[in-house]
Amino acid sequence: MPAAPNDVRPFAGLDDVDRAILTELATDGRLPNNALAERVGVAPSTCLTRTRALRECRAIRGFHAEVDPAAVGLPLQALVSVRLTAHERAAVDAFRARSVRLPGVVSVFHVAGAEDYVLHVRAASGDALRDFVLDHLAVDPVVQHTQTSLIFEQARGMG
Repeated sequence: MPAAPNDVRPFAGLDDVDRAILTELATDGRLPNNALAERVGVAPSTCLTRTRALRECRAIRGFHAEVDPAAVGLPLQALVSVRLTAHERAAVDAFRARSVRLPGVVSVFHVAGAEDYVLHVRAASGDALRDFVLDHLAVDPVVQHTQTSLIFEQARGMG
């Protein structure tokens, strides 16, 4: 059963082998089990058992492909900061639930500071990005202010 969003579960039971598996999979999520086992220094059967356990405890949340946005017709990326007018749990939860379903939204971050959320958005053009902000955010009664920052380049870190 997946943990509730606010359920903080320490991964204190993870040992060096578990952490090595996580590090290798974070670098290459398509690494075959035999190669992964060799890199972390355990038998393939042990590695498979450990990887399954890491998925079950949600230390591994999933696997995905990193696709070039231009390849799917969405070459423009932006971070749209959003300040809400209301901060009651129901309003905040409703905004989050709506925002993750908006077209072009890659990720939604609930942040501390002057803004409440940052949305990572992909769009086909500057006009499409403007329309996204006007059609989905500016008309939302709980949205007080938005600020859009274009992403010129994205580089993925090791963490």
